[in-house]
Amino acid sequence: MKNINQIALTWISFFSYAFTGALIVVTGMIIGNISDYFHLSISQMSNTFTFLNAGILLSILLNSWLVEYISLKKQLISGFILTITSIVGIVYGTSIIYFSINMFILGLVSGITMSIGTFLITHLYTGGKRGSQLLLTDSFFSMSGMIFPVIAAYLLEKKIIWYWIYICIGGIYLLIFLLTINVRFPQLEKNTKNSKVTKKKWNINIFLLSISALLYILGQLSFISWVPQYVTEIINVDIKQTGGLVSNFWMSYMIGMWFFSFIIKYFNLNYMFMFLTGISTFLMYSFIHNQNFVILKCIIISLGFFSSAIYTIIITLASLQTKNPSPKLINLILLFGTIGTLLTFILTSPIVEKKGLYATLISSNILYSIVFLLSILIYINKKYQKIT
Repeated sequence: MKNINQIALTWISFFSYAFTGALIVVTGMIIGNISDYFHLSISQMSNTFTFLNAGILLSILLNSWLVEYISLKKQLISGFILTITSIVGIVYGTSIIYFSINMFILGLVSGITMSIGTFLITHLYTGGKRGSQLLLTDSFFSMSGMIFPVIAAYLLEKKIIWYWIYICIGGIYLLIFLLTINVRFPQLEKNTKNSKVTKKKWNINIFLLSISALLYILGQLSFISWVPQYVTEIINVDIKQTGGLVSNFWMSYMIGMWFFSFIIKYFNLNYMFMFLTGISTFLMYSFIHNQNFVILKCIIISLGFFSSAIYTIIITLASLQTKNPSPKLINLILLFGTIGTLLTFILTSPIVEKKGLYATLISSNILYSIVFLLSILIYINKKYQKIT
């Protein structure tokens, strides 16, 4: 029975990442249809989706506090109710303000759910097994990135109104809800006046790993977001080939996560962290300083493969800094990663405007280099620190 409960909790984690991934990846597919629906320009509509990211960021911050007062099961059940409410609001709402509010609520739900999913994996598994399961969990985000654009394209091709894609995404949370009501969740320590909870001091590596998460996500998204423009304008490649280049990156990224989920348990995570960040930095440098499209394609496939496990290894290493990782610790890494996502266009757009696309990709490469140096520093610090 215990084993069945663990499997169910693991699948809740898988679906939590799939839910967040689905919400994020369908935006580009349906933004034109939504802008027509609300009689807005695409640029105005794109600003509206900032509410989704803002909700995710705020919810990860809130979850560090919520876990002390609301159980994980109650949070997920409440998330299901809010998801249904938001989807109904999207379907029947006619105001862009109301749509923005519902997107914000979906962002809150997805952020809290993803935070819970990550914590469950770190609580249920230890050592290399933890890293392996986190990689599998993260792959469900990419899996949604492959599946739901296809679903959206099918619905739009059949002239089915755009909001049906959100009804389909709601089906993922229905699965989470069905699993939630039938499983037993781990009990969390709570800070109360009548109970003594040992306060664990976080060592410096946790903060270095948090910075690594921010810089890695910022570097990755800055690079892959501007690669299409760079290849089109600088290398003079047509848009179809450019789209294939980006698609190859994400496909190899997902394959990489599956591959490393099987082998990560056999290797030292600190060594893996240094190796993957080092080779990814080199591959990105090689991409920027090459003009041959065939070689660029090989490089970006390799970059997607070798960089796929870095973020998960950062989360795993952070969770291993204490004997019993808390939700607050996991949320800290997720928070810094989410900040990296939000900063992507805020920081890179001015660079593109003033220095150009080449300088932007160089900036991404510098960020990867810093993460590589941090991985070495984290390994050195590990030798002189005790796990508390």
